[in-house]
Amino acid sequence: MTYVLALDVSMGKSYHVLYEDGRCLSEGEITHTKSGFDYLLQEIQPLPELPSIVFESTGIYSRVIETFCQNNHLLYCLLNPLEAKKQLDSGLRVLKTDKQDAHRLAQTHWQYERKIKQHQSTIYEDSHDLARFYQEIEAEIKRLRMYLHTGLQLCFPELENLFSSRLSKLSLNLIELFPHPEYLTGFSQTQVKNILKKNTDKRLSDKKALEKAQQLLSLASNSYPATTKTSIQVQKVQYYAQKLKELIHSKETISKQLIEQTKPLAEFDLYQSVPGIGEVSAALLIGEIGDIRRFENHKKVNAFVGIDTRRYQSGKYLAQDHINKRGNPKARKILYFTVKNMIRQQAAAPNHIVDYYYKLKTQPIPKKDKVATIACINKLLKCLYSMVENKTKYDYAYTVSKDQ
Repeated sequence: MTYVLALDVSMGKSYHVLYEDGRCLSEGEITHTKSGFDYLLQEIQPLPELPSIVFESTGIYSRVIETFCQNNHLLYCLLNPLEAKKQLDSGLRVLKTDKQDAHRLAQTHWQYERKIKQHQSTIYEDSHDLARFYQEIEAEIKRLRMYLHTGLQLCFPELENLFSSRLSKLSLNLIELFPHPEYLTGFSQTQVKNILKKNTDKRLSDKKALEKAQQLLSLASNSYPATTKTSIQVQKVQYYAQKLKELIHSKETISKQLIEQTKPLAEFDLYQSVPGIGEVSAALLIGEIGDIRRFENHKKVNAFVGIDTRRYQSGKYLAQDHINKRGNPKARKILYFTVKNMIRQQAAAPNHIVDYYYKLKTQPIPKKDKVATIACINKLLKCLYSMVENKTKYDYAYTVSKDQ
């Protein structure tokens, strides 16, 4: 006998069907509550053997089903949404409902070799959540920076000339203290200097504080704002400056947590041995890729990230190859900026990834920047996979000899 329990997962509930050798034994809707899962257990426990459990990954909604299976030591197949769609759309299927999808998942289970989900260690799960949180804070910082820029252009646009493109706590303190040139009216250089030293977390020398005070007063005297000192835009600038300071502090805290979480793992030091990969990058890579050993080869890692090649041919027509982008977009983004960081820091140490990038850019038909970068990501993943599999740190001489 072969039993299959298939679930079509949605927010807060699932439609489940229980099959025995192709025959439906029971079906119905359960809620994602203690009583709902107790009911599901009561259906499973009397069976002569444990059923094969199959359901589609639906992000946060299917996590509770995974937790239920893990807590009760039940093996399960977690299908990628694209994989599930391909399997369920076989034939001329025009009806799509939660009930129909659950039945199709069960009925097609014997047609495909669905792999049992290999559960990673909790350290990888926690690192994944921390990495996502870190990236969400980064995205929020970028969003609020745009709002702050809009407000400053109306209130005191010259303030942005004081700082680099990267906002610091000092720059945000200055913006919060003096969001409009009229806030500096009547102050002397010494008074502004003392205000800066008093209200800035960073220890400022008298010389640097005086320089900033002189610059501020000079900019304020020549500024022509589009709003008045009492405008709501001034309040908006102060609000976003304060929120950005809080977010930057949170980002630093999460970054430290993520590094501490991933430090015990062997791949943390291995990844860091590659020139251009620092502690944060190594921790983010572990958080998004997870345990790289679970992949059979580096090509599987490429598919997970979404940089494997998509090829299309029909008759005499052959489309240009592209990456399929069906994998993990956040991992792809981290890898993209990791390669870019390697190129920026190429003077620090020799790196065969950087050499390969310039080789692609200078060959008889030079590759475009993004094409060359994606090719470097492929080479980097191959390198990282090999390092972890062989438990060896990065060696430029070895990697160059392998490339030749």
